[in-house]
Amino acid sequence: MVTDIGGVNDKSFNQSAWEGLKKLEGNGVTVKYLQSKSDADYIPNMNTFVKDNYDLVWGIGFLMGDQLKTVATQNPNSKFAIIDNVVDAKNVESVTFAENEGSFLAGVVAGLMTKTNKIGFVGGVDIPVIKRFDLGFEAGVKAVNPNATITKNYTGAFDKPDLGKAAAATMYNAGVDIIFHASGATGNGVFNEAKDRVKAGKKVWVIGVDKDQSLEYGDDVTLTSMVKRVDEAVIRVTKDVINGQFKGGTTQVLGLKEDGVGLPDTSKKNVPADILAKVDDYKKKIISGEIKVPTAQ
Repeated sequence: MVTDIGGVNDKSFNQSAWEGLKKLEGNGVTVKYLQSKSDADYIPNMNTFVKDNYDLVWGIGFLMGDQLKTVATQNPNSKFAIIDNVVDAKNVESVTFAENEGSFLAGVVAGLMTKTNKIGFVGGVDIPVIKRFDLGFEAGVKAVNPNATITKNYTGAFDKPDLGKAAAATMYNAGVDIIFHASGATGNGVFNEAKDRVKAGKKVWVIGVDKDQSLEYGDDVTLTSMVKRVDEAVIRVTKDVINGQFKGGTTQVLGLKEDGVGLPDTSKKNVPADILAKVDDYKKKIISGEIKVPTAQ
């Protein structure tokens, strides 16, 4: 597995992928990751695994789509898989998520639980996958609370907690009481700022991303999380390779219906039961097609 620049311990996206892969270790299966410090590392890291005859090379993240396409084209007998991008090649299996659907549910929670009617969104790089979080979240907020205003800040980075902390500080100072982040390790700074505020006696919330971030940052600041089951996707595709059933040239899209995105069970610690019941109603309507959630390509 090749990480993007967020790194394997980003408490988010790459970490979830690696945790999935680690579950398959043993019984003759060897797993390894290489960390990318910059995008210049993507191709050399992938080529290292190709040279070492790994059966499958994972690229984690939208940002390495072009580089993975290059390496896959140069090595047609090797197998590759990518999360969050679609690479059109016979030896690549692509996995994307309907982040907009899960984020809509997070927006319903935020819209019903804000006390100030001011809500924030902190994004990483302005790319389609992060836009899907953004648009879905906004639609969810507006569905239940048309009077709420949403402040957005794309920091331009997935690996800069200081930028996340500064963005959160500005929002909280302006009266925002709930921030949803979709920014990888940059979001660690959002949580740190929220922790500082809560310690000082001010009630603010963060909605986590990718993993159930309450397990990392605690229930005192984590309202809920938009869980994206990257670990399950990695397990699913990797098992196919182990079992000789690799589906190269195909794309899986995992949404609410496939249980690829959603809110974790721990949400009930901070979100009242009546609000979770409304979340469930919206979830059913999205799965049935009654509600179409805005998206980005």
